[in-house]
Amino acid sequence: MKMRFAFRCAILAGGLALQSLTAPHVQAAGAWPNQPIRMIVPYPPGGSVDVLARLLAPTLGQKLGQPIVVENKAGASGTIGVDATMRATPDGSTFGFGVPGAIAGLPHVMKVPYDVAKIQYVSLVAHIPIVFVVNPALPETTLPAFVATAKQNPGKYTFGSAGNLTTPHVAGEVLKQQAGIDLLHVPYKGAGPAVTALLSQEVQLLPADASAVLGLIKAGKMRALAIGSEQRFVGLPDVPTTKELGLPDVQVESNYGVIAPTGTPADIVNRMAEAIAQSLQDPALRAKLIEQGAAPQANSPEAYRQLMEGDSRKWAEVIRRGNLRLE
Repeated sequence: MKMRFAFRCAILAGGLALQSLTAPHVQAAGAWPNQPIRMIVPYPPGGSVDVLARLLAPTLGQKLGQPIVVENKAGASGTIGVDATMRATPDGSTFGFGVPGAIAGLPHVMKVPYDVAKIQYVSLVAHIPIVFVVNPALPETTLPAFVATAKQNPGKYTFGSAGNLTTPHVAGEVLKQQAGIDLLHVPYKGAGPAVTALLSQEVQLLPADASAVLGLIKAGKMRALAIGSEQRFVGLPDVPTTKELGLPDVQVESNYGVIAPTGTPADIVNRMAEAIAQSLQDPALRAKLIEQGAAPQANSPEAYRQLMEGDSRKWAEVIRRGNLRLE
C-alpha cells in the first residue's frame, strides 16, 4: 500500500511539475500580445511609409492593448528592413511594413537576401495611387494632350522618378509602353529631389505617389493630369483616372501593408489582421491617411499575398519589355 501511495504521489508531483513548466507558455500564447510590438519600417524617418506607420501605430496599439514601437531600418531600397522583419523571432513581438519595390520589383533584377515566397503577409493597410503631374507652366493641361505632344517629339520629353525601379519609375514605363511614346527617364535619389526637379522644370512629367505631391497640387504648384488607379482618389476627386482617359492598363499603385517574420503562428497573424481592419474603420485615422495621400484598405493575409504576387507579375512584365536595370 505504501509503495502504491508513494508511486501515485510521484506521478502527481511529476504532473504538477510538468504543468508548471507548460502553463506559462500556454498563457503567453493565449494572452498575445503581452509586450510592446516592434514595427519595422524599411525606409528612413519622414517618408510616406514612415508617416503611414506612425499614423497607424497609436490606433492599432489601442486595439491590441500594447504600444506599437516604430523602428526604421532603411537601406538597399527597402530590402534591409524587409529582411530584418522576416528574420526576427516569430513570436508576435515584431512585424514590419511590406513595400512594393522590395517585394514586387527588385527581386526581378537583383539577388535579395530573402525568399519572397516565404514572406508572411498579414494585411494591406493602404493604397497610395500614382499621380501623373506636370509643372503648371507646361501648356498641356490633360494627359491625352501630353501624350500627343510627346508623340510629335519622340525622345525630347523627360519624366522623373524617385529612383530606378521605384513604383513611380515603373508607372512612367507603363505609360510609355501603353501610350506608345518615347520619354527619357531621369532617376533621382528619392521623391523630394524628383519633386524639386519638376518644380524647376528639369523634367516635363513626374509620376509620383499621391502622398508626395498632394499638398503641392492643392496649392496650385503642380497640375495633376491623371490618377493611375481603377477609381478616382478621394483626396483628388476632380482628377480623372487613366482608365477614363483611354489608357485602362496604365494603373500602378503603391500597395503598403504589414508583414510578419516567417513562421509566425497563424492565430497571431489573424489577430493582427483583425486589429488592422478594426483600426482602419476609425474615422479620425481614415481622415489622416487620406490627408496624406493614402487610400486606407485592409484585407486578409491570403488576399494581401495574392495582391502582391499579382503586382510582382506586372512588374516583371514591365521590366522585361522595358529592359530595365538598377543602373
